[in-house]
Amino acid sequence: MSARLDANAFSGRRIALPETRQLDVLANLMLRRGADVVRCPLISMHDHPDQAAVGEWLDRFVADPRVGDLVILTGESIARLDAAAERFGRQDAFRERLTKARLIVRGPKPGRVLKRWGLSPDLVAERPTSAGVIASLQGLADPAAVIGVAMYGTEPNRPLIEAIGALGAEPLPVWPYVYAGESETETVLALIERLIDGEIDAIAFTSQPQIDRLLKVARNHELETALREALASRTTVTAIGPVMANRLTELGIGVDVMPEGRYFMKPLVDALASHLQGPGSGTGDSHPDAGPEVDPKVDRGATS
Repeated sequence: MSARLDANAFSGRRIALPETRQLDVLANLMLRRGADVVRCPLISMHDHPDQAAVGEWLDRFVADPRVGDLVILTGESIARLDAAAERFGRQDAFRERLTKARLIVRGPKPGRVLKRWGLSPDLVAERPTSAGVIASLQGLADPAAVIGVAMYGTEPNRPLIEAIGALGAEPLPVWPYVYAGESETETVLALIERLIDGEIDAIAFTSQPQIDRLLKVARNHELETALREALASRTTVTAIGPVMANRLTELGIGVDVMPEGRYFMKPLVDALASHLQGPGSGTGDSHPDAGPEVDPKVDRGATS
């Protein structure tokens, strides 16, 4: 990272943070560089209400030696499974079983959780997407007879399940947590209105459900078109990594900034700082699809 990045790179900038789990961490990184931070968690996560099903999955995973592969899609999913194992009095057995399975992860976050327990992934998908995981599974010379899958939310991920079946293996999915995103609708609506009014210089997306929730609330209040126009023309849209960037692109929302190579909070902040400082700041972290190097969103400055 270039030393030319100003310690006050965000001075006079208002930045919206829809993060939930690490909101204070991300906010502090922004505040240290002078940002006016707008905190608006768009989602919250809770243990899946059907804990009996999670317990049954844990029993099967621990006891069945045929479950030789475990696909972990998010760091939250494996962390929640471990917490559930502790509640069921199976944490030691669960962690021991993890050492015997081939651990296949979608991106870097599961690996960071596994590291807490002295473990590391055996295989990281080349692309941090479900399609990337499928490609990794298809490249295995010896897929297990039963392949566990630690899912996220309530997403059924049928392509992944079908791909496992096509390998001749039995898929064994579990959903350790759910998204609870219907609370604080008035707060989300207030953020949407500020985006539309041009009061927000940048917004930093760190997980896919955030943009889904933002668009849903806007749609329910007949503000989706205006919100999309604001994100396209007035607010710098930042994605923490390729999974988030791909989701935004799928939804027709342009991505202005994404860190290169390291998809964590600090690189995200550095990339946004570089972008807002304009050409010559030396990070090269603007998203390749973001358009010309001089962004009219950057030049306009804070509006209030």
